[in-house]
Amino acid sequence: MKFIRKIYDKMLELSEGKGAMMALFAVAFAESSFFPIPPDIMLIPMILATPSKAWKIAGLATFASVVGGYFGYAIGVFFFELIAEPLLNFYGYLEKFQTFENYYHEYGAWIVFGAGLTPFPYKIITIASGAVHLDLVVFTIASVLARGGRFFVVAWLLKKYGAPMKTFIEKNLGWLSVLFLILLIGSFWILKYL
Repeated sequence: MKFIRKIYDKMLELSEGKGAMMALFAVAFAESSFFPIPPDIMLIPMILATPSKAWKIAGLATFASVVGGYFGYAIGVFFFELIAEPLLNFYGYLEKFQTFENYYHEYGAWIVFGAGLTPFPYKIITIASGAVHLDLVVFTIASVLARGGRFFVVAWLLKKYGAPMKTFIEKNLGWLSVLFLILLIGSFWILKYL
């Protein structure tokens, strides 16, 4: 668990640096379209390091995530066969895509909203939304509400309970990392067997 501790300490250090906001933008953007690491790995330490900027940090993460979602959507629309199909195949989701597409036509807004709030791989949803041509207004509203809801709730919790939460995280970093991995793997598993 010392490895995880080193990563956490490095994220706290980066969170206080000049390039932190740009790094958060890049991670949140990329995670919404192709990158497997969630922006929370930057968001949480940044807010813990500078709680006075919690709303600005959450707003930037939301904006970058939605803009990155448009990029994922574009991958789905324009490059499904060339780019999205291999990505879906890489994550083991290509076989389930046809079933998923049928659900999309009926429940698209709820699918985008649910994935945006949870540790579920949001990039899969953004690409799928483009591939099935989900209405862009519906996609945008669901993305803003979900991603904004997720990031602003985290910001509020960390702003309100920052010091005790930081202590709790530092004390239980190993277990929290295991829990996060279980949630992440569980999300992949649920999608694979739905």
